[in-house]
Amino acid sequence: MSELGEMLRVAAVGYLNARPLYEGLDRSPASSRVLLECASPREVARRVAEDEADIALMPVAAAATIGDLRLARGCAIGARGAVRSVVVVADRPIETLDELAVDLSSRTSVILARLVLRARNRGREPRLIGAEPHDAIASVGGARGALVIGDPALEIEGRFAHALDLGLAWWELTRLPFVFAAWCGRAGALSVDDERLLEAAKREGLDRREAIADAHAEQTGLPPASLRAYLREAIRYDLGDEERRGLQRFYDEAAHAGLLPRTTVRFFDDDRRAAAPTPALDTLLGRAAEGERLSAAEGERLLAQGSLFELGLAADAVRRRKHPNGVVTYIVDRNVNYTNVCTTSCRFCAFYRPLGHPESWVLSRGELAKKLQEVVDAGGVQILLQGGLHPELRIEWYEELFRWIKSEYKLGLHALSPEEILHIGNLEALDTRAVLERLRAAGLDSVPGGGAEILVDRVRRKIAKAKCTSEQWLGVMRVAHQMGLRSSATMMYGTVDTPRDRVAHLVKIRDLQDETSGFTAFFCWDFQHERGTKIEAGDHGTVLYLRQQAVARIMLDNVPHVGASWVTQGPEVGQVALRFGADDFGSVMFEENVVSSAGTTFCMNAEGMEQRIRAAGFKAARRNVRYDWLTSPS
Repeated sequence: MSELGEMLRVAAVGYLNARPLYEGLDRSPASSRVLLECASPREVARRVAEDEADIALMPVAAAATIGDLRLARGCAIGARGAVRSVVVVADRPIETLDELAVDLSSRTSVILARLVLRARNRGREPRLIGAEPHDAIASVGGARGALVIGDPALEIEGRFAHALDLGLAWWELTRLPFVFAAWCGRAGALSVDDERLLEAAKREGLDRREAIADAHAEQTGLPPASLRAYLREAIRYDLGDEERRGLQRFYDEAAHAGLLPRTTVRFFDDDRRAAAPTPALDTLLGRAAEGERLSAAEGERLLAQGSLFELGLAADAVRRRKHPNGVVTYIVDRNVNYTNVCTTSCRFCAFYRPLGHPESWVLSRGELAKKLQEVVDAGGVQILLQGGLHPELRIEWYEELFRWIKSEYKLGLHALSPEEILHIGNLEALDTRAVLERLRAAGLDSVPGGGAEILVDRVRRKIAKAKCTSEQWLGVMRVAHQMGLRSSATMMYGTVDTPRDRVAHLVKIRDLQDETSGFTAFFCWDFQHERGTKIEAGDHGTVLYLRQQAVARIMLDNVPHVGASWVTQGPEVGQVALRFGADDFGSVMFEENVVSSAGTTFCMNAEGMEQRIRAAGFKAARRNVRYDWLTSPS
């Protein structure tokens, strides 16, 4: 429960179709108990996942991803046939589409679209492209269609030559109703009296459907009669036995397709009759080892309760299934920090200096030339180029630098974290795509995953309040992936984050990977806090690192590679990490400035790296940033 004492924190989807279910919750007498806030489907799900809401009227796919949630009986947003507000639209037959721009606010509709299109097209489905609703609609043409949900879908009825109503398509496939959203929360979040409040709100809302429709018509200009029919005929607000069967069917098919964790529909009042059955840890680990997708709740349980040995075995099984050749890769590159000037003042960073500080610097071309030539002489193939957010370095500076590096040294550029890309965009009043297009034209090859820390904004505000939000970080990666750029994903834990925060971070990476397939690898490490940082260390240590990496390998079923973070943990621990899910040993270390500023100074050359890999029982191969082998494994 929230800090507001007895107040029940309630989040609800703000669409027209949801309003009859929360009618009156913001008025007396319910308002003395309920604190109601409306947001997008994705945002209300996030609030439950990150414990900012007790219950939410949220997409059912998000509930499965979070895991171990309960539903309030009797209340849902569903359909028994055509729903009108969840549609795939196109200028040509839906079955011929190669791309589908999808509204990302509801994973339920995205997964339903994928299941329906696979069923209709013998397993074939178009490539997904995440977009805001109006951008998705505007992009329709040729071989690209759009998935449009909620109020925007009602606004475009009849506009396109081809439309597939997903509620109707589900009914035709299964003869079962479809449940799009329901009241969901963690076990114990709702009392009997709270459920009665929701039931009363539903009764009042259903009685006022015409008034709700008319008010929406006045606000949007849509025909009142059409909206009345929508709320009375298209949307079904019950969650009974038939709806439960339809929802369970959706969960089962999505889990079989690898799109959702295995989920059993369970109501709040079920817990009052009998305790929920809990699968044994061995069962969870076995499912994970076989490649089955786990929920966030299951990931939390493994992190908290799984033995170190068992987690290692399960993660190693995942690695062997993905990479059965017994090869561990590494890359010869160099981490080059072009400046230590930064404006974010992260409390965990001992490296940065403010502009004008006597210890601040920007590398000269001469200094860079020496570093880059050493990489070339060592057979290196790229540099990892990152720095602080320097307020005086404009985009032209980066373009000139990239062109110079490409022309003089022919090295790959794994350069600029999402935070730096956003910073350049802010300086130049350019959106992310425009920045990335200019940088790619100048030589950018891929985007490193720096600056992720923990992708939970409560944590980010405490350790780096000036830094971008988790959605902004993910948004840069989404655009980069859509443009064909590949990137890594990272996690720095061990400040104020909790196990739930760390698993939420992994799920956000996994969700974006489902959409874009743009992450090549994942690396994690704990906060290096010895010297010069302004925040105390939280959970850390070798055992936790190995547990966290193992759980990451298990949870990130769609990310191909996991790297061992020997730079922070030491070469010996890096070797052990190869038996805890890692299949990559990262980069040789000519130099490192950021973590070494906090006192961590492990270094290794290519020969030493290969010796470590072989001593751990693997063959070694050099790679590039896309994980193509550059040498034969030996």
